[in-house]
This record gives sequence, structure tokens and C-alpha cells, in this order.
Amino acid sequence: MEFDVLLNEYAMPWAIKIVMALAIFIIGRWVVKIIVNLVKKLLNRAGSIDDMLVNFLGSIVNAVLLLFVIIASLDQLGVDTSSLVALIAAAGLAIGLALQGSMQNFASGVMIIIFKPFKSGDFIEAGGVTGVVENVQIFSTTMRTGDNKEVIVPNGGIYGGPITNFSARDTRRVDMVFGIGYDDDIRQAKAILEKLVAEDERILKDPAPVVALSELGDSSVNFVVRPWVNSGDYWKVLWDMNEKVKLAFDDAGISIPYPQMDVHLHKTEA
Repeated sequence: MEFDVLLNEYAMPWAIKIVMALAIFIIGRWVVKIIVNLVKKLLNRAGSIDDMLVNFLGSIVNAVLLLFVIIASLDQLGVDTSSLVALIAAAGLAIGLALQGSMQNFASGVMIIIFKPFKSGDFIEAGGVTGVVENVQIFSTTMRTGDNKEVIVPNGGIYGGPITNFSARDTRRVDMVFGIGYDDDIRQAKAILEKLVAEDERILKDPAPVVALSELGDSSVNFVVRPWVNSGDYWKVLWDMNEKVKLAFDDAGISIPYPQMDVHLHKTEA
């Protein structure tokens, strides 16, 4: 009788609970896998979401759903899961507070990957760094500066401030200012500047370049020269034009003044 009681009142109910818990766990994992694959397919169909973000979101969905499956399996075994859920919630809150900065970087990384204000290979200024984007990750972005330094910038610092993308447009305007002395011929100087701009084949005809007298400064008469060029020619045109203008002004006898100060000394008798 004791064996029958042990079998009927303890062994069989526990065996049923264990089998049911295993069934919930196995079937639950199978259902979770289907849901995760479905979520990834839907995200991939969107087209604008990066594969790295798709895999990351899939991992999060998988972990959350598996946690529910485990809790359901333990509940089937008769384990009090209310305290377990409270413990998980408290741990999640503590982890969230401890990783507040990381969560900000993660959210910023998601926004960067979704909205794509820049991509790998773009030359940008963001987060206090100017350089070429090499890699965009969930928490940080790797950039290469002009002197070939690798800088890893947290995504929170990038998305939380202005982002200047120098590669976003096919053309750029080169803004230059050239000053001449008040005794020099402004018509001659303007003609030289217009000639140099017209001779450079890299300068675009549309939009038309601007050469104009912009300011009568304290020590110079300033001309603005604003030609449009292809983005890849920006620096070459800027540097070449500075050199050409200096040489042309020297040949024409046009001075390029620099700030000066006259000091007058007055001697007084003791």
C-alpha cells in the first residue's frame, strides 16, 4: 500500500509535472525560434534596416521570449515564480541604471543605423571628431582622421549633437577671402581673380562662381571668391587657388596686407 501511495500521490504527479514542464520548454523553444525568424524576415523586408541591427534585435526578442518560456516551465513544476519575476525586474532595473550611458549609446546607434545620417566612407564632423567613417556599430562609431589616427566615438556623443556630412552632396562651394591694399587697383585685382577662376577646369560653370568685393576692412580691401566644385576636388582647388592668387598678385605688384600697428613714443623731460 505504501508503494501505491508513493506512486499515485507523489511519483506520478511529479512525473506528469516534469513531462509537462519539459513539453512547455521544448515546444516553447520551437515557437520562440519561429517567432524570431519571422521578426527577422519582417525587418529584412523593410530594406532600410542594417543586418547588424536585425541580428541584434532578433537576439533581444529571443532572450525575452525564452525567459517567459523558462518561467512558464518552472510554474508548471510548482515553483513560485512571482518572487523570481520580481527578482528579475529588480535586477533589470539595477542593470539599466548601471548601464545608463551604454543604453544611450545603444539607442543612438539604433537611430544612426535606421536613419543613416552617414555611412561608411563618408567624411564627417561629429562628436568633436572630423574624419572618415570606417565602421558603424551598435554602441560606437570608428573614424579615421586625416593624419591616419583611429578614433572610436560613442554613438551617444555623435547623435546627441550636430552632424556635418561633407560627403552627402556631390558638389561643394569653396569659400575664400583675399585682401589687397587700399592703394592697389581693385579693378585689376578683381580681373585677376576672375581670370584664375575661369581658367581652372575643376571649377563648375553651374552654379556660377562668385567674385565680389565684400568688405572695406581695417587694413585691407577684401574680395570673396566662391566657386563650386565637385566634392572630391574641394581641397585641391582651395590650396591651388591660394597659391595662384599669391603668385598672380606678386607679378601684378598687388600687395596682400597684414595687420600692422603704429607705436608712437613720446619722451618727456624729467
